[in-house]
Parts: sequence; structure tokens; C-alpha cells
Amino acid sequence: MDPDTVAKSFVEHYYSTFDTNRATLANLYQDSSMLTFEGQKIQGSSNIVAKLTSLPFQQCKHSITTVDCQPSGPSGGMLVFVSGNLQLAGEQHALKFSQVHYSFSKFYFITCVFSIAYLNLLHLIVYINIKFVCFIDFFLNGNFLNVFTSPSRGP
Repeated sequence: MDPDTVAKSFVEHYYSTFDTNRATLANLYQDSSMLTFEGQKIQGSSNIVAKLTSLPFQQCKHSITTVDCQPSGPSGGMLVFVSGNLQLAGEQHALKFSQVHYSFSKFYFITCVFSIAYLNLLHLIVYINIKFVCFIDFFLNGNFLNVFTSPSRGP
């Protein structure tokens, strides 16, 4: 079977299950499996499910943007990178997230790494504007402008 088809089917199953009944994700992990959730390392199926079910929100909806898959090893393992949006119940704006799943076989996960992308559009616009101002100052005056410590930008 095509690895991309397997990955997309898995992603659909994993995130729809996460959104509706996280406790049933236990069968995708084993005692040797590890989840890194926002820097916290959790090992073992029961500990992983305990973490997922204890998150401070009960209802959520994942909207997947990308699924990238790479076959790994002779036994049908794969590396799956997922990114998308996580909409929490009662929240106006969705969170951006990325997650990497790695398995040695098609039946359970060895490692998962989850991260929320906290950079939002406003931060990106401010960052781009600051970099643009620095570039223009360098181009026109031959020096970099330190916009964070310089009290004025006079000529």
C-alpha cells in the first residue's frame, strides 16, 4: 500500500479520535512509546493517554493542513509530519500546531512530538516590519539600526 495513503488514513483516524474520545488512543501506543508534549517527555501508553485526557480542554477540533510521510525501515515503519490548526471550544482563534509521529511498524507509535506554534500574524507582521526597517537603514546609511535599544531613529 502507498505510504502516503497509509499516513493520510492514520492522520484522519488519530485526530478524529483525539477530538472525540482521547482515551481510545491507547491502542496506538505501547509501554516503550514516548510522547514529547510541549517539551514534557511522557513514556508508556497509560501515561500518554493520562496526559492527553488531562489537558485543560475537553472539546477541540483539529483541521489538518499538511501531511508529509516518509517510509522508514524494512518492517513498514514510517515518519509522519502533520501540521494544522487546533480549535478549542469557546475560543475565537485556532492555535497552529505541528506533530511528528514515528513508528517501526504500521501498528503502533514509538515516538510522537507535539508543539503549538505561538507565533501569530501580528507577531509576524511586527517582525517583518522591524527587519525591513533594519534593512532600509543598512542600505541607506551603511549601519544596522537596533530598534529595540535605540531611543530615536533620527538622521
